[in-house]
Amino acid sequence: MSGNTQIVESFWLARPSTRVAPDLLGCSLVRKFPDGETIRAMIVETEAYGPFDPACHAYARRTPRNEAMFGPAGRIYVYLIYGMYHCLNVVTDADGVASAVLIRALQLDAVPQRFSHLPEKARSRLASGPGKLCKVLEIDRTLNGLALGTGEGLRLEHRSEEFQQAIESGTINIVQTSRIGISQGIDLPWRWYIGNYPAVSKF
Repeated sequence: MSGNTQIVESFWLARPSTRVAPDLLGCSLVRKFPDGETIRAMIVETEAYGPFDPACHAYARRTPRNEAMFGPAGRIYVYLIYGMYHCLNVVTDADGVASAVLIRALQLDAVPQRFSHLPEKARSRLASGPGKLCKVLEIDRTLNGLALGTGEGLRLEHRSEEFQQAIESGTINIVQTSRIGISQGIDLPWRWYIGNYPAVSKF
């Protein structure tokens, strides 16, 4: 795997969400704001959603709300929960197949200045949940359906070589378990996270 400067290609994402989700761990999301501020964060927790999955938003039918899930791969699917929290998903699989990976938690490379007053523990968990990370990165429905890395201020980069080597050597442990915060499909082991990272939303 190449270094963090290599942007993830859409064809790499055009695989089932259950294959992409664990491979996204260690990749970086980079958010660039109009004023030039940039936030870089490593993905440390993901969940997969796909066809024939009762927890998937597109399980029943195709609607204007879930349209972005049907592709093509590499687009962004953003939805709102509880009327106040946005959730970021990376669309995967073949064009026309409803499939996406929910980004559940991020570990920030550096804490933005506006959060520097917070206690250390709070700073380490600024993006420890799908709603929290969208708040920090200022992600909302205006990004829904857009392609990653097309000048809209959000791109996805591959794991570093060092991170990949750490996985292969067993230095970094990836945990697979059931998804959380859902009422259907709770038995499917489609959640992955990196062990011992403070930003993981729930162990």
